[in-house]
Amino acid sequence: MIPIRRREGESGVDDRTGGQSRPCAGQRERGMSPTLELYAGGMSLGLLPDLGGSIAFWRNGAGMEFLRPVSDPHLVAQHGRAVAGYPLVPFSNRVAGDHFRFEGVDYHLAPSFAGEDCAIHGNGWQRRWRIALLSDSSATLALDHTPSSGASAGQWPFSYRAQLRYDLHEAGLSIGILLENTDTRDQPVGMGFHPYFPRHSGLKLGFTASSVWTNGPDHLPLLRIPADGDWSFARMRDVGPVPIDNCYAGWSGSAFLRWPRAGYALTLEGSPELSHLVLFTPPGQPYIGLEPVSNMNDGFNRTTIADSGVRVLAPGQVMEGHIRMTVARC
Repeated sequence: MIPIRRREGESGVDDRTGGQSRPCAGQRERGMSPTLELYAGGMSLGLLPDLGGSIAFWRNGAGMEFLRPVSDPHLVAQHGRAVAGYPLVPFSNRVAGDHFRFEGVDYHLAPSFAGEDCAIHGNGWQRRWRIALLSDSSATLALDHTPSSGASAGQWPFSYRAQLRYDLHEAGLSIGILLENTDTRDQPVGMGFHPYFPRHSGLKLGFTASSVWTNGPDHLPLLRIPADGDWSFARMRDVGPVPIDNCYAGWSGSAFLRWPRAGYALTLEGSPELSHLVLFTPPGQPYIGLEPVSNMNDGFNRTTIADSGVRVLAPGQVMEGHIRMTVARC
């Protein structure tokens, strides 16, 4: 074990013992969270265990930011803090009307996305994660969720344990997510990761998928169509000015980003469990979201769709997903 590295001017507790972290004296809990830094070669990665286990930054020694920190006012539990990526557990994207029915029981979730009547992205991003393992270039974070009391009671109605592992390499970053059902009942689950990539230097994007879900005015899936024409990124191209916030199904498991004027390329790979890819291209913003996920949007309410990606875990059963991002000069 090594000491926790924090950015200059920040402080916090050493949580390697597995206890709950607490803000230190003089530190505003909502305004500032300690940043844990990992290093590998010329790469550095900043993590925010207290803020949903999220990524604060990922850059190299030449100053290239491979992920873009974004402050999203709709994600109120992030308290305005800019993050560059965060885990999606125990599900990805929206649950319509904060409601789903499972094994004959109706469940209602607390809304978590300002301005919409929906829960979004699970509750892992809303919680503090503890540091379970730590080295110069690797960190394993852990979260135990029990819906017995407090704010967590409305976030998710089942108990689970999650682990999030970040491994930084000289040429990239690997992320592993593990989700275990610690409840006495079966539970439906999904997972994924939500990175923000910088949109500059002539960014080009490429990936293949068999289909894409169009959205209704409520941002929920409406119609499944082939990923052809304007929806296709089979040949690398500019993201373009048209806003996209859609879930692609039948993703091949690889995506490619290139910043030709900066001279960098990045390959994003997801394990077979992550068969969906959500693309988010807000107009006029200096970033895009490209999210490898297991379940389609509102998957808990789409039980008749065979490849919705929703898994049902029996007590003690585990689901894993893995993401790898590899950087090269181009």
